[in-house]
Amino acid sequence: MDVTLDEELVFRNIKANSDKEVLAYLANQLYQKGFVKQAYIKAIQAREMEYPTGLPSTQPGVAIPHANYELVHHTTLAIATLDKPINFHNMEENASLLPIQIVIMMAIGEPHGQVEMLQKIVRIIQDEPLRKQMIAAESDVVLLNLLKKAIA
Repeated sequence: MDVTLDEELVFRNIKANSDKEVLAYLANQLYQKGFVKQAYIKAIQAREMEYPTGLPSTQPGVAIPHANYELVHHTTLAIATLDKPINFHNMEENASLLPIQIVIMMAIGEPHGQVEMLQKIVRIIQDEPLRKQMIAAESDVVLLNLLKKAIA
């Protein structure tokens, strides 16, 4: 699977008040830059309500929102670190909330690509020092390189 990782899809220390705000921001960025169809913006919110994407882990927590591959023009990831943790619903236990500070939005344009990408992202979730480095990244390039290394 060919994944384009681009500095223009790296956002550090985003200020947001809700998971919906973060999702809308990242989905809009993907749309404006031509990676996804406009319908992706609504689809990501709808999917998050039905299938939450907060992953249980030590801090800083990670969420991995995504929507249907048919809404994607070019496979990529958008990553945001948040200036303070925001509650996302737990993927494994929808009723519980998790403090999330890293959001990796997957725009995967292949039917089975999401599973493959999820397996790579799981490595990030399992690597607490890496997640702390992501939060502490002093530039978009540093954050992008950490992400590239993690999913290589």
